[in-house]
Amino acid sequence: MTLAPDRSVLWRNQQFLVLASARTISVLGNGFARVALGFAVLALPGATPGRLSLVLACQALPQLVFILAGGVIADRVSRVRLMVAADAVGAAAYAGLAALALSGDAPLILMCALAVVAGTATALFSPAMDGLVPLVVPTARLQQANGMLRVGTNTALLLGLALSGVTVALVGAGWALALNAASFVVSAVLTARLRIPGRPAKSSSGWDDLKEGWREFSSRQWLWVVVAQYTVVVAALNANVGVLGPLTATEHLGGARAWSVIVAAQALGTIAGAGLAARVRVRRPVLVAVLATFPAAVPIALLAASAPVWLIAAAMFCAGVAGDVFAVLWSTTIQRQIPEEALSRVSSYEWFGSLALAPLGLLAAGPIADAVGTETALAGCAALIVLATGAALLSPQVRRTTLTGRPEAGRPAPKRDDPGVARRQ
Repeated sequence: MTLAPDRSVLWRNQQFLVLASARTISVLGNGFARVALGFAVLALPGATPGRLSLVLACQALPQLVFILAGGVIADRVSRVRLMVAADAVGAAAYAGLAALALSGDAPLILMCALAVVAGTATALFSPAMDGLVPLVVPTARLQQANGMLRVGTNTALLLGLALSGVTVALVGAGWALALNAASFVVSAVLTARLRIPGRPAKSSSGWDDLKEGWREFSSRQWLWVVVAQYTVVVAALNANVGVLGPLTATEHLGGARAWSVIVAAQALGTIAGAGLAARVRVRRPVLVAVLATFPAAVPIALLAASAPVWLIAAAMFCAGVAGDVFAVLWSTTIQRQIPEEALSRVSSYEWFGSLALAPLGLLAAGPIADAVGTETALAGCAALIVLATGAALLSPQVRRTTLTGRPEAGRPAPKRDDPGVARRQ
């Protein structure tokens, strides 16, 4: 493992600075929305936890349902224009939610409809964003760019989450949602300044494009194996962060204050991890990324054992560092090995696979905790992460793939039609 060259070159890249600024501002607004939307719903007359769950589900479900369509569209049209359009739709949705919250009496069906619109905007935006970075940054600088982007967005999210509670307390959830809508507008204006060459019109149908994206995805063992791994990992992490962790904090650790310390430690770890990942160079990034998943099981196991808060927080910090090392190495490998013209579709399959069981993790966590106990459920989540990660390491391509798609030195070269060979250097 070695350190990368100086990152100052990227700061002189005007296109990258515009993109980084747009993403940082947008994620800062999303930090406000994560807290404000829940309080906005609960503040309405007749609000119940069930209604809150319904609104949040209406926001989350379209992100899964429409993510594949978002990938197809992003590979057919200008990714910049699609991102601008998605930001505009998101701004309108959150402006509507803000207006309903400020009115003090909003129909539930209207709140759900706007939540669906907001979730759909995210589904259109994410694959386009994943495919845009290689068009803005030289290939040799992709890892540094991904790391620097995540440092900015992780810091913005942490700041947004920290300020959102104060904002909701001082001026109300409606105005906090309005700030998020404004952040989408700023992001759209900045993104529109990017000057990316257009792509030629396609004669193929959207269905054909979707099948071509599946071929690109399924032909690379290292890719689908790690996505399958993260289908399990994300479900376990969602169950921990969304349900089991707060339950354990309430029962054994002193409540919300202890849990906020643990979550904040993880957020700080993601910032440190992104900064580290921007600088390191590894020969086999997929292997290192998969190995970096193991630390995610440690804080969950410590929660199951009712360990002291400081020890759990320290483990969560380390898990945050490792998690962003995974994210940067993984994004860079995909961007360098997938053909640019199919990158958003492959990214959409990655998103879809990784999130496929995430809602189930949230839905099942509570009943399982009631049936077997919170500690046993947490231990099960930790075991699932370890088992899924260990299974991923059985794949030869996971262990051997390099950023150039060539096998590790000393190993036989693959055949020309080997799906592990990169087609984009």
